[in-house]
Amino acid sequence: MVITVSFIDNTRNPTGSGGKIMVAAMNIGHRFLAGWGLEFLDINDGASILDCGCGGGANIKKLLGMNKSVRVNGVDYSEVSVAKARAVNRAEIAGGRCEIVRASVIELPFTDAAYDIVTAFETVYFWPDLWKSFGEIRRVLRNGGTFLICNECGDRVKGKKWTDKITGMTIYDGNELKNTLEETGFRDIQIHENGRGCLCVTARN
Repeated sequence: MVITVSFIDNTRNPTGSGGKIMVAAMNIGHRFLAGWGLEFLDINDGASILDCGCGGGANIKKLLGMNKSVRVNGVDYSEVSVAKARAVNRAEIAGGRCEIVRASVIELPFTDAAYDIVTAFETVYFWPDLWKSFGEIRRVLRNGGTFLICNECGDRVKGKKWTDKITGMTIYDGNELKNTLEETGFRDIQIHENGRGCLCVTARN
């Protein structure tokens, strides 16, 4: 099978039939990364959580299953991703524990200080303005809330094989993310890496 550039670009903004294949594959392929990253997150009873760039909704489902008292919303700018995430979490949406909307992280459709936790799995690579995006996440996070970033790749050199193929993708290392987080007002920033080259960063509002 020859993978074309247009299909690979569905990692950034899934569209059409190729996008449907991509989000289904991501739901399976990112399980290890999500499981590892969530080890660094404390989830209190009744927490309100937002998953930015929620893709196919597998991480929303995982978060909802970790604590039956939490509410988890999702946002993504891809229509295909939103549709898949809603299908995966249909029961919890019907039960009022979840809402998934189409929007950009640069302009989140939520009130100030609405969430205790914001997560971003495999998505900050594609955010067009990291500084503005982090500022918007700070706006919707409550004081003392946690922002978790989890990326499969945190090395620009190793990630070049992907950035050369995927339009608009940027790999950030831990220090780059830490510096931008600090510039936008986050504190207590922790950087975690594993033997596979995965990167997880947590920060406090």
